[in-house]
Amino acid sequence: MKASWGFAFSRRWLGYLAFAIVFAIACGCLSAWQLARSKEAAAANALISANFDSRPVPLTDELTSLDAFSADQQWKRVSVTGTYVRDQELLVRNRPFNGGPGFEVLTPLRTASGALFIIDRGWLPTGNSDDKPDSVPPAPAGTVSVVARLKPSEPGIPGRTASGDQVGTIQLSVVKQKLGGADVYTGAYGLLDSQKPSPATAPTPTVTDPPTQDEGLHWSYMIQWIIFAVIGFFGLGYALRTEYRKRNEDDPEERVRAAERERKRALKRTDADVEDDLLDAAR
Repeated sequence: MKASWGFAFSRRWLGYLAFAIVFAIACGCLSAWQLARSKEAAAANALISANFDSRPVPLTDELTSLDAFSADQQWKRVSVTGTYVRDQELLVRNRPFNGGPGFEVLTPLRTASGALFIIDRGWLPTGNSDDKPDSVPPAPAGTVSVVARLKPSEPGIPGRTASGDQVGTIQLSVVKQKLGGADVYTGAYGLLDSQKPSPATAPTPTVTDPPTQDEGLHWSYMIQWIIFAVIGFFGLGYALRTEYRKRNEDDPEERVRAAERERKRALKRTDADVEDDLLDAAR
């Protein structure tokens, strides 16, 4: 007697179906996550394109208060005139650059309002004998006109501490404490782009070209997760049909269909397949 498809509603197969559904939902969530990451990468690229080489605007026009900063201001170029407070310069520890360990130099710039805007003047390698640079090129004395790119205050890193004139990260609230609680811009600091007058020697600029604008493979991964979900249901259907055929292997109609499938597979065999079979049989 020919078996029906009723076995597909057994507890075992309903369990397989539930697993396939859960798997598809997980794949859908991962696909949506990759889509969100793709959109984030596209937004970041658009921000770089719009801001990196933008026309400099006065610092006070861009940052209307000491703690002001929004994500869409990153990389914007600002201009500010003031005097470097060279005796309150700080070094940022653990700042690798081009594969080498080193420090970044933070020099407060006293603006016309009296507030301090932190300028990252660049990178210096770790010294030969001490845990600091061998020497730090001095910032220009007197009035200086600076163009810098805005960067947000960095978060603190648990366990990373520093003492003296060093800081673990460019966390501007910590920088403010190091500077004795003076009026400091704590929303953003500036990556030095240019300054007048220019010093004879200076730290190595950490950024001279726009960051690589690459959206990555998020779209490919998004599509792959959708394909995986489809494959899950396809595999379930294939297994279901295989069991149906096994349950009906003695049925005359199913035998005819099985013979036809075998005939079609034989037609697809190549000479190389036949030679492999002969070699296997001779062993």
